[in-house]
Formats: sequence, C-alpha cells, structure tokens
Amino acid sequence: MGGAARPVVLDAMSGDHGPAETVPGALAARREHGVPVVLVGRADDLHRELRRHGGVGEVEVQHADEVVPMAERGANAAARRDSSLAVGCALAHRRGAPFVSAGSTGAVVTCAVRTFGRREGVLRPALAVALPTPTGSTVLLDAGGTADPTPRMLAQFALLGASYARNVLGVPDPSVGLLSIGAEPGKGNRLVREAAALLPGLPLRFHGNVEGHDVLGGAVDVVVTDGFTGNVVLKNIEGCVRTTLEMVAEAGIAPPARLAEVARLYTADTHGGAALLGLAGTVVVGHGSSRSTALARACVVASELAAEGAPVPVDGRASVGPVA
Repeated sequence: MGGAARPVVLDAMSGDHGPAETVPGALAARREHGVPVVLVGRADDLHRELRRHGGVGEVEVQHADEVVPMAERGANAAARRDSSLAVGCALAHRRGAPFVSAGSTGAVVTCAVRTFGRREGVLRPALAVALPTPTGSTVLLDAGGTADPTPRMLAQFALLGASYARNVLGVPDPSVGLLSIGAEPGKGNRLVREAAALLPGLPLRFHGNVEGHDVLGGAVDVVVTDGFTGNVVLKNIEGCVRTTLEMVAEAGIAPPARLAEVARLYTADTHGGAALLGLAGTVVVGHGSSRSTALARACVVASELAAEGAPVPVDGRASVGPVA
C-alpha cells in the first residue's frame, strides 16, 4: 500500500467484547501498522480503556450513546440512530473513510446499505473472505450478507468476487465456481441451477459447479454461494482446521510451531474480517468473537481496500438482466 494509510472508522461498541478489545485493537492498528482509527461509542468507556492502555490522544473518539445488541435484527438496528453502528456508518460516509464493525452481520449490512448505498446496478452486497489454499487464495462469497438471494444476485456475486480477486488479490483472469452438491451440470437446488444458467453469459471465466471439498482445494479462484451456506462453510472450515490441527498435535506427528503457523492462516487474526462488496464505500465486517489482534487486522484490511478502490461488477444490470 503506497502513501499514507487511509483513516478507518471503527464501531468500538461492537462484538462480544466491546471496548475491552476494540480499543487495544485500534491502538495496535495505529502503533504497529500506521493506520489512524476513529473510535465510535460511549466516550466514557472508550477514554477509560485508552487510559488503561496508555493511548490517550493517539486515536480520535466520537461519542455515540446506544449499543446495538449482537442479536439485533437488521431493520431494528438501523432504527437506532444514536448507536455506535449508525453514528459510525454516518461518520465514515461523511468523511469518505472505510468502516469496520464486529457487530451483528445483519445489522451491519442493513445499516451500511442504507448509509453508503449500493453501487449502480448492484442488487445486494456480498461478504467476501479470501481463504488460503495450497496454490494461493480462494475468495468465498457470500459469507453471510444475504441468506436468501435470487439467481440474479448470485450472478452478481460472481462478478463482484471475480473483480475482488482481480483487483485486490492480483489474479489476472480469475476462475469462478458455483457451490453445489455435485460438479456435474444440472446438480443442485433450484437457486443453484437457475444461477448456473446465467453465469456462462457473464464477462468472467465460469468453471462450472464445485463441491465443498473444492473450497480449500484451489480448484477455482472464486467460490459463489448464498449467504446462509457461505457462513456455514466458513465457520465449518475454521472449526475443522482447529480440530484437525489439535488432533495432529496430540499425535505428535508435526512440529507444534508449524501447526500454529498453519492454524493462524484460518483465523480472524490473519484475515481480519469479510469485505462487504457492492457498496458505494468500504466496509469490513469482523467476527463477533474478534479480539484486539483480529480487529487491528480488520482496520488494516479496510484501509488497504479503500486505498485500492472498491471493486465493482462490470455493467451489472446489463449482464444479469433488468432488476425485478
């Protein structure tokens, strides 16, 4: 990333741990990576944590009275105009800054869409996570933004994912696979089958259907699915990697340091969070359980994405047909 780091607005009351983790995360982003952070939340709580970590004056604080509970649904959360989520989104939009939150995914997506707006032609945004594979990375989307997309939305997710792989990860001609229960054409539920009929006509390299074991196998550069399935896949991967490495460690068949190194590749501390693609702004959604290291990484990722410019689909409306 060239030049000065882009300042980031962080929802400091978000996540399972709130200021106890967001404040040291913001300080780490500033101290270790040079990323300026604006903390949004209850000022008294934030200043208390800043004093505890010797960080008074290092980051800007913007007061917001309310806290959106982790179980809050999207529409209800957006109605809380004095919440750290709503105030943070508005501040980021006003300043043209990237926004980070580890709050409820539905709440963050709803508030971000209402505040930043979608890019022209985008039906719904999608959460994208770059997962390490033996040959590089695979972009998985949607990882939780839209649980019940239409086939046209899935087609746009493919465009967004390909653009992300090309512009952010540097893959010149990314291949795209549609997650299904079989690699053969015609396999899958109605959503998958109808999306599969749209994808060959898009300006991307469509590989065809892929299966669950292909997600980390490097079969394609981008794996497209609905937000419900994608979120389950992502958390299943994290759990399987953790459990498998624990079993290998107990068996004593690999050096513990190497196992820890592999495990870190699949933690939020490394990938920080998921980029919410398709918005007229940069938003990164972190895990609700994120600790300070993961939140610092999320701020760095958001700053880098903003510097790169948010990837957008190629003429999304013309490619997938008129908006219904």
